[in-house]
Amino acid sequence: MPYFPENAVVWAEIPVRDLTSASAFYRAVLQCDVTLVLDEGDARADLVAKGVSAHLYVAAPAPRGTGPTVHLAIDGLLEAALERSKAAGAAQITPIITIPPGRFAKIEDLDGNSIGLFEPS
Repeated sequence: MPYFPENAVVWAEIPVRDLTSASAFYRAVLQCDVTLVLDEGDARADLVAKGVSAHLYVAAPAPRGTGPTVHLAIDGLLEAALERSKAAGAAQITPIITIPPGRFAKIEDLDGNSIGLFEPS
């Protein structure tokens, strides 16, 4: 019997080159708390928001166009999140796409990661 958990994806890790600038980017776009953790041997930024469980870590992102897309739920209207993402330096790479559970559009963050901004229905 197949197993279908309520939330199939439970965590995302997004590689970035600079934690400080990436933290500011995601804080602006998602309007969420981003906590920098700079413990010995551990440098990351935790994203805490409704529908978002992820952290940023320092590493080389996949070459543009080759890595996975991480979809992050946004609070509010997708158009507003897209405007915030553009103001923060992102490039929108798809138009808004409507699917049964909501709407999304893909952006490219400051490091070239493919990020889907998802507005649930």
